[in-house]
Amino acid sequence: MNGEQPRDVEPEDTSFVRPFIITGGRAEPLQSDLRLETLVVAVGTPDESLAFERRHIVAVCAQPTTVAEVAHRVGVPLGVAKVLISDLVVAGQLACRQPAELPLQMLERIRDHVRAL
Repeated sequence: MNGEQPRDVEPEDTSFVRPFIITGGRAEPLQSDLRLETLVVAVGTPDESLAFERRHIVAVCAQPTTVAEVAHRVGVPLGVAKVLISDLVVAGQLACRQPAELPLQMLERIRDHVRAL
């Protein structure tokens, strides 16, 4: 070998950020009651001091949005979304509520978003 990479090895994607970096190494949300269908909504406007992903989540939640849809729209794994959302709820940036019963259309949307992840 003369310092060349083997042809079947793809170059490393340096734009990818590992999920544990975004969550500060945590895998469990501060709130254990967040489910896929939990609705989250922003309380006010995004705080400019928030990191990129957190600010994006608050912006996405200007209208009530499910946890599953937040993960899809922000482009993070569901577990990462749960950790970030719970942090934002604790910080007073988001409010969440469990719907009493979900309509079939909402369940189908959640299913489609989860499949897209």
